[in-house]
Amino acid sequence: MPEGERRFSVSRRQLIIAGVGVVGVAGMTQRPRDKSGPREKYFLDMQDALAREGIGTPTLVIDLERLDANIDTLLTHLPNGMGYRIVAKSLPSLDLLSHICNRTGTDRLMTFNQPMLNALSAHMPDADQLLGKPLPIAAVRTYFSELLPENGAAADQVQWLIDTPVRLEQYRELASGLDRTFRINLEIDVGLHRGGFTPGEELRRTLEVLKADPSLSFSGFMGYEPHLPSLPTTLGWRDRAKRAAWETYSNCLSLAAEVFSGDELAAITRNAAGSPTYRYYQDTSLANEVSAGSCLVKPTHFDTDLLEPHLPASFIATPVVKSLDRTVLPGLEFAEGIQRSWNPNSAKTVFIYGGHWLADPVDPPGLEYNSTFGRSSNQEMLNGGSDLEISPDEFVFFRPHQSEAVFLQFGDIAVYSNGKIVERWPVFEASA
Repeated sequence: MPEGERRFSVSRRQLIIAGVGVVGVAGMTQRPRDKSGPREKYFLDMQDALAREGIGTPTLVIDLERLDANIDTLLTHLPNGMGYRIVAKSLPSLDLLSHICNRTGTDRLMTFNQPMLNALSAHMPDADQLLGKPLPIAAVRTYFSELLPENGAAADQVQWLIDTPVRLEQYRELASGLDRTFRINLEIDVGLHRGGFTPGEELRRTLEVLKADPSLSFSGFMGYEPHLPSLPTTLGWRDRAKRAAWETYSNCLSLAAEVFSGDELAAITRNAAGSPTYRYYQDTSLANEVSAGSCLVKPTHFDTDLLEPHLPASFIATPVVKSLDRTVLPGLEFAEGIQRSWNPNSAKTVFIYGGHWLADPVDPPGLEYNSTFGRSSNQEMLNGGSDLEISPDEFVFFRPHQSEAVFLQFGDIAVYSNGKIVERWPVFEASA
């Protein structure tokens, strides 16, 4: 039986039993309240701007004023002397990255895949690019094979991330074969436990290889600690993990000081943090730069206490295709009133253009996915309460869960400012 048929293979007996169960537990379970209500002026104004622009397909919208406010918030919280590196995967648009570079004054990027690395080497050749994950050696070869001759100097600005001695040897052989010197940044495990070096003899030997081989140059360390905000504060658990992370980083720096001179170490990159943790760094005694990207557009996965000062600045806007006064499920027409009597948020239905995104509806208020009908990337069903008022061709707005993949699904970004769509920013080609 096809999956779509299995979804609705519910017997009348099962549904009756379920209905009786609902009635039976009604006294023990709080009935959901109707979350529908008037739409926010903020989204109505954005809707008007999209309509004036003639946009009639699902679109990613960035609020330029909120974006700039988030950039300024980040800069305000950076201590004196702390560098800022833009996480390119979270902001996958050359125009978006250029805007942030100009407003922050940084030329540092963190890049995560070969296609984006090539694109940035071509369009932002002077940028210092630190890889955010180790690339397979085949991907590195592809980078050089696709690197345009006129952008050859851009490769000298890349810091290749290395997590094991084996990978370092692969990169050393390639660097030697290309007659290049590779800048090597070492990934260190500060508690996330997804690989990287830890203080000890293996790290020492790796540093000695970097010191001795002319095809390699030690450019610094990268230690990422996004696990910290997820740990409970109970009994000092989070604080202990933070102290352990910083102690590990400090011990790695101490090992490097035994191999390299003070002048050599003064020039290295000491990268740390990400959007969830950049505010932990109040001075430059350990790290001399932090990386962040998502906090500038603030998807829902970044609704954390530390990022409370940042504003949601990115939304998916998609037209309503159909607006229905009732919610009726196929094959379950006889049970129309059961769910509605229990959950008033299932009273009305809209079908939208597209769907199945990593995102949550935020306007009109109270819209919910229908778990029984299921998700759809063609015409997604959303349900709302009795006060839901939205017509075909009007827009439903969503907040993405994350930006790096979601931003690549809609073509050019619509840039919203002062009640108008003022620009369209192309995005990178989809890449992992």
